[in-house]
Parts: sequence; structure tokens; C-alpha cells
Amino acid sequence: ADFNYGADDYDAEGNEEPKALPEGSETMPYIDESPTMSPQLSARGQESGDGVSPTPADGLGTGGERDAGKGLEMRKLVLSGFLASEEIYINQLEALLLPMKPLKATATTSQPVLTLQQIETIFYKIQDIYEIHKEFYDNLCPKVQQWDSNITMGHLFQKLASQLGVYKAFVDNYKIALETAEKCSQSNYQFQKISEELKVKGPKDSKESHTSVTMEALLYKPIDRVTRSTLVLHDLLKHTPSDHPDYPLLQDALRISQNFLSSINEDIDPRRTAVTTPKGETRQLIKDGFLVELSEGSRKLRHVFLFTDVLLCAKLKKTAVGKHQQYDCKWYVPLADLVFPSPEESEHCPQVHVIPDHELEDMKMKISAIKSEVQKEKANKGQSRAIERLKKKMFENEFWLLLNSPAIPFRIHNRNGKSYLFLLSSDYERSEWREAIQKLQKKDLQAFVLSSVELQVLTGSCFKLRTVHNIPVTSNKDDDESPGLYGFLHVIVHSAKGFKQSANLYCTLEVDSFGYFVSKAKTRVFRDTTEPQWNEEFEIELEGSQSLRILCYEKCYDKTKLNKDNNEIVDKIMGKGQIQLDPQAVQTKNWHMDVIEMNGIKVEFSMKFTSRDMSLKRTPSKKQTGVFGVKISVVTKRERSKVPYIVRQCIEEVEKRGIEEVGIYRISGVATDIQALKAVFDANNKDILVMLSDMDINAIAGTLKLYFRELPEPLLTDRLYPAFMEGIALSDPAAKENCMMHLLRSLPDPNLITFLFLLEHLKRVAEKEPINKMSLHNLATVFGPTLLRPSEGESKGHLTLASDIWSHDVMAQVQVLLYYLQHPPISFTELKRNTLYFSTDV
Repeated sequence: ADFNYGADDYDAEGNEEPKALPEGSETMPYIDESPTMSPQLSARGQESGDGVSPTPADGLGTGGERDAGKGLEMRKLVLSGFLASEEIYINQLEALLLPMKPLKATATTSQPVLTLQQIETIFYKIQDIYEIHKEFYDNLCPKVQQWDSNITMGHLFQKLASQLGVYKAFVDNYKIALETAEKCSQSNYQFQKISEELKVKGPKDSKESHTSVTMEALLYKPIDRVTRSTLVLHDLLKHTPSDHPDYPLLQDALRISQNFLSSINEDIDPRRTAVTTPKGETRQLIKDGFLVELSEGSRKLRHVFLFTDVLLCAKLKKTAVGKHQQYDCKWYVPLADLVFPSPEESEHCPQVHVIPDHELEDMKMKISAIKSEVQKEKANKGQSRAIERLKKKMFENEFWLLLNSPAIPFRIHNRNGKSYLFLLSSDYERSEWREAIQKLQKKDLQAFVLSSVELQVLTGSCFKLRTVHNIPVTSNKDDDESPGLYGFLHVIVHSAKGFKQSANLYCTLEVDSFGYFVSKAKTRVFRDTTEPQWNEEFEIELEGSQSLRILCYEKCYDKTKLNKDNNEIVDKIMGKGQIQLDPQAVQTKNWHMDVIEMNGIKVEFSMKFTSRDMSLKRTPSKKQTGVFGVKISVVTKRERSKVPYIVRQCIEEVEKRGIEEVGIYRISGVATDIQALKAVFDANNKDILVMLSDMDINAIAGTLKLYFRELPEPLLTDRLYPAFMEGIALSDPAAKENCMMHLLRSLPDPNLITFLFLLEHLKRVAEKEPINKMSLHNLATVFGPTLLRPSEGESKGHLTLASDIWSHDVMAQVQVLLYYLQHPPISFTELKRNTLYFSTDV
């Protein structure tokens, strides 16, 4: 075989279209190492003929010594050829730099050929690249000429590899440099003449003194060069004994070069060849996404990238408009060093500061109100500037929500000391990240430290490789994307099968709301079974939702594992699955049955959807014998009571055993239980008290809410609704007090007495806020619309869009109830006695 590492391989003419690789180069990395092969290297383009002709294999001593000697001999041959090509490359860079000085000189005259900006763009980093290679050549040349088997030059290649950052900058600018050169050629004849014929010096011992090359061909040379250097490094390593001092240095240089090559190689699918790992395997991007990191006590949005052997946490750098966006690496953990701390270990970690629910609810209201404004502006063909301003405000609010709502801790620990904490709003996502990492950790992974250049290259590749491009907020959605569903999704979780052994099992349901997923419902635990039969129904409020997720857990009763941190979920996920909520399929009056398969487990469930405008209707009951959907005055008269029996019983039961229940009134009870209670109250069944004492407390709280929601007229009446809206909007405290008290006085007695009874109860619930997490504001959010929302006839003008879920009306309804909840105790008799204090005009 004739292996030619001479100048011809590195084509000095370069007039043709730039090629990815020269002919014959595919043979470069594959030099046959069998002892029988006698390499012949043509002397063309060598420094001098004498030091090149190889010693015949027979003259290389015996056995292993012969092999080692032969390897070192091959090293010299590879290096000689590389040196010759390096000389040509330097000459090419020189030729490129030659016109730069005169062009710069004319740039400041009255007749410039190019502007300084254009010169800077076209010749960007060429000078730096030239200096790096000149220094490398000057150091390597004497070593090859005075060859000695103990000679070391790995440090030179390592240094060359460490300076690849300059090439990165050149590559990023390459496209624009070419475009600029082409534009300038078209518009300037002088420059066209210069760029068509650049004179490249021939090698020292070549007969040809110069060759003419175009600027376009020369600008491609640096890109080509890294490929060639990498191939040569490959061969050098192959012919360097592993105990030679150069071996680790060359190995390092090759890895850095390969990583660099992968990051700039646009032609190959970027997901497949991201970069290489320390073992030389391809480093692929497995998963990426936005997560909230708790860093130094504050929440930061990060873009997290999981590669084959490393987890990298980055943030998007702020860049000027039109500039290429870049990521900034905050930290990385090699998967070989990554561990998930157990709940016991997590106890010493910083506690998560959870934002109160009412602040999150407030923000949701604001976002929805802005959404309504955007819709109105669009409908009225409003100014695009006004719409943009609203969208910007919406994005800021949604971003705040995205940052502040997650509370489920996801801890990452580096064996070498440092711990990191992410907060997620969905346990589904947390388990996806954990499983993806654990799957990769099953492989034989090595620990490593990335050099600054490797880290730069890896971080640089993130922008191109990422699969998640936008922060998950709804304002990032295009107008033509599905807005999702607004309303109520009724889900019955029937049963599950496919478990290998008996366990204590339950399910949770998550839906996406405001762009991110949150847990909305949880079944009871079905104990010690392989085939749980839950048959529980839930009503889930949808706020622009597109997907439903079901997670199946095994309940953990091990006291040592139960963490003090409320949000630390220690139960084991047995399976999880997700389905798209297709508006066409879901919006039917009938139940739609489905199965989610997960991990060999099948969960059966049914669902149906009620749009918001349907669910807002207050429909009077046809039967006047029951209590639901019947006027409050009719019920109290029939019962000869001041407050309906159903209200008194439910409140008594909640105060007896539900006042410390986390999320009481906010967490929905099982719909089938609520329907059972509704039927019992409607029938005035004597078993009510027995049933109440056995029933889940959330179902009882849900029954009370349902009673008020189904009143044919709201508790605070249709007649007074406009006045309540005006009263709450008053800014003078005295006027507001006067008006709001007068409005209460104007209510019919059964409505007023029931309202005051409920008010005192809700205040007692809020007193336990440290335990039950229900503030006055939370309770006002839950009950405000239920007690005030006008009935069908009155609300026609109020209901425009389904997405006006938190319209200004709803916000005002919450504020009205909050006003009374925050007010000192109000007594019925005092109100009636103080009629004189209040004006009679509403």
C-alpha cells in the first residue's frame, strides 16, 4: 500500500468547490498494523528526502521490541506528512491575510474598497488561527527533523486542541463571512479581482513557487483543517505505545478535537452525534427541558440537558437581537458521580419556601383577565401595540407563576460534595427525569472533569440539540394552536390490573393548567391487593388543559421514610401514563371509557367534559320536595329552621373532624360520594347522620359547596348582584363599609342568617391555616363565585368566552366575600338595629 501523507493529500490548489474530505482520506485512520506490512511513504512534499525513507521491518530488532520500534517509526512517518501539510496550511492562511493590511489602509480613505466592519467580518479570527499554527509548526518542526524515539510532542497537540475555542468563533462566523465576501465581490470590482486570485506560496522544496486560489476556497480551509488534524491524531495514537508519556496527552487532544468536530458538524443529525464521552463513545442528548432550580435561596428557571454521561444545567444568555443565542453552563454532574439523596438525607437540605396558594390563585386571575382583554382587543380589531403590551404583561405574569408554583423537590447530589435542588409541579415529570438518569447509570460510566474548552463546546452544542425551545407558558403558543379545554372534566377511576404482587395502591390525576402540569385529584388507598377497584369519580377544573396524566402509586407506610417535608413524595410510582384531551372526543354528554397502559399495568377510567358555560348554569330543581336546586326560603320554611339542615350538618361535621384537613374545601371530594350524600339529603333519609360520620370529609365539604352552587338563585341574590359589584369597587373605606353593610341588611332573612352562619364557620377554618393551609383568601376564592354568581337569566350578559374563567366579575366576587371574611364579627341583631346608620339608597 502506498500511504501518502504528503502535501498532495492536502490539496493546495483548492480551486474547486470545498470538499468535506479529500480523496483517499478515508484510508488515513486505518493504517494496517500487521508486522508484515512495510509502509512506503512517498517523499513528495517532505522537508527533505533523507530522514523519511522507512527502515525495513527486518532491521527493527526482534519480537516486541520490533513492534514498539515499528510503532515509533510509524509515528515519525505520520508526523512528517502532517508537518508538510501544516506548512501548506500556514501558507494558505498567510495568503488570506495578505490583502487584509492594504484593505484596512484604504478603509479610512475617501475611496475605501471595504468598510472596517466588512474587513473584520470577512477575516474574522484568521490572524489568531495563523499565530496558533505558526507557533505549533515552529515547535514541532525541529522535533521531527532531529527525530529520536524518546521524543515527546503530545503537549504540543494538547495545546493546539485547547485553542479550538478560536475555531469555534471562526465557525460561528463562517457563514456570514462568506456572505459578506460575496456581497462585496458583487458590489466592488477591485475586491472581486483580489478575491478571485490569491497567491499561495508553494512548499519550500516544491518546484511551483505559487498557486492561485479563490478567497472562498481559502476561507473553507480552517473548517477542513480540524477534520484533518483529528484524523492525524487518530493515527498518531494508534502508533504510540500506551505507556509512552505522549499517549494520555494525545488521547486528551483527540477527545477534545472529536467533541469539537461533532459540535460543528451540521450535516449529521445533531441528536445522534452530539459529542464524545471520555471513553470515546458518542455523547448523545437524551432529554432536555425547563426546570426551576432553588439556588442560593431564590428560584431560577434553568434549561437542563441530560446527555449519555452527564447532566448539565444551563441558562440562556441574554443576547442582542439578531445575535446567535447561547447557553451559559451553571453546573454539570457526570452521571457516574450523580446520586439521588434518600428522604432521610434530604432532611438536612434547605426547606422549600412554598408560595401561599392564594397568591398563585390571584396571579391566575390576573392572567385570565389579561387573556380576556387580549380577546376583546382582537375582536374589536384593536391596535397591535396594545395587544403586544398585554401579551408582554401576560408573559411576565405566567413566567412568575411558572417560577413560583412548583413545590415538589427533586434533589441531585454529586458524590464529590455539592447538592442541587430543583422544584417541579408534577411528580410525573420528576419520575421521568429520575428514570432517564437511572437507565443511563446502568451502563458502565466513568467519572471525568471537562476542560474549559470541552465544556464550552458541550454548552455550545446545547442550543442546536435542544428539543424544547420555548418556556412552557401559554403566551408562547401561536394563535392557531389549540387553546385547550376550559370547564370541568369528570373522571371515574375504575380499576387497575397487572400488578405482580399485593400492595397498597392509589392513583393521582394531573392536568396541564397555565402551561404546566399540576396534581388535581387522588383516589383512596386500596389495601393489600393486586386488582384495586376504586370506582371513584372526580370533577377536575380545566384551565386551558390539553392532557390528562394518571400515576399509580404504592403507598409507603414506613415511618423512617416519611419525610417532614410536606411536598416530598416518598410513595413509589408503579406506573404512569398520559392521554391527549381531544375536544371533539371529550365533549359529549356520554361517558367515554378508556384504558391507559403503563409498565404492564392497565388502569381503566371513564371521562366526560362539561364546558364552563354549561357548568355555570344554576338550574332550579323540578322537584320541590328536596333541598338541592330549591329556593332557600322554601327549604327553611318547610324545615321551620333559620339555616337549612344540610348547611348546619355539613358545617358541624367539618368542624368536628375536617378543620385541620389540608386543603379542606379546595380539594375535591369523590363525586360518587357527593352524589350519594345529595340523594340522602334530598330524600331526607333518617340515615343521614350515620352516613355523614362514615363519609370522607372532602366529600362532605364538596356537598356543601354543591348545595350553594345549585341554588336556583345565588345566596347573595340576583337582585343585589350589581350593587355588590359597585360597592366593592368603592375606594373610600367609610363609604364602602356603609354600602356593604346596607347590602347585607337588604338580603332576605334566611339568606342573611345562612350567610352569617357560613361566614363564622369559614373564619374558624382560616384560624387553622398553619395546619390546613386554607387562608381567608383561599376560602374566598373557593366560595366567592359559588355564593354570588348570578343565575342563568341574569348572567347572559356576563358570560362571553369560555376562557373568561377568571374574568373581572369572578375577581370581584372573591373580593366581596373576602371583605366580609376580614370584617369584624357581624351579628344579625346588630345589623337590624343599626338601620339608621345606613343610607336607604343602594
